[in-house]
Amino acid sequence: MTHTSADAGAVAQAAARLAGALDEGRPVAPVRDLLGEHDLDAAYAVQQELTRRRLERGAVVVGRKIGLTSPAVQRQLGVDQPDFGVLFADMDVSAEPEVPSERLLQPKAEAEIAFVLREDLADPDPDPARVRAAVEYAVAALEIVDSRIADWDISLTDTVADNASSGLFVLAEHRLTLDEFEPREATMRLYADDVLVSEGSGAACLGDPLSALAWLARTALAFGEPLRAGQVVLSGALGPMVPAPPGTRIRAEIGPLGEVTAVFSEKRGS
Repeated sequence: MTHTSADAGAVAQAAARLAGALDEGRPVAPVRDLLGEHDLDAAYAVQQELTRRRLERGAVVVGRKIGLTSPAVQRQLGVDQPDFGVLFADMDVSAEPEVPSERLLQPKAEAEIAFVLREDLADPDPDPARVRAAVEYAVAALEIVDSRIADWDISLTDTVADNASSGLFVLAEHRLTLDEFEPREATMRLYADDVLVSEGSGAACLGDPLSALAWLARTALAFGEPLRAGQVVLSGALGPMVPAPPGTRIRAEIGPLGEVTAVFSEKRGS
């Protein structure tokens, strides 16, 4: 699907502004002055342009993330649906001893269930059985969200254009199949430096993380980029996100998937 409702000049300007934030390592003003606050086509056009630039530089797509799965966050931004962003291979820091804070501007962390697909999920309207069948396994995950928009002053178009405020992610090693647990029944506790800072459940993610996955499958197909076998899907936050400044140790317990931990490095040169 090609989205052409937005003025091409505005899309190009917004993409250039967000690219500048990455190149210069500092947040920029919101892009809603260029796109408006609710023009999803324009915002995804910016996201697609920034994705194209990353692919040209050799980046590899490994999956998607789903955002805005919380009803409270949707109300805050005046929307009635989630959004999505693209996951690239260099965003996966699971194997790193520390999360590289120098790659981030104003990071926050949220606990999620990540699904890894065993087969393509390219049906226009997959039923629940089809969605379940496409999942090979699930793991506990930390999504490290980040915004190139100063002070997280975001509207819907700001976050969508900015790759759904994606940053990095960490996947745990312990895998469960959907025969072994029900995602909607999962419980979550998130700790920052061993202090409980966020709680939630699978039901907080669109009522069921598998419902979020079904939404993503339909939407990704509509944009001409269907979900493929082997891809990772970060299905959406199970509770409120929390700040993750340099030096913080974030640990999530997602029952029954287990723990996932990330230690944020002290910023070099700071």
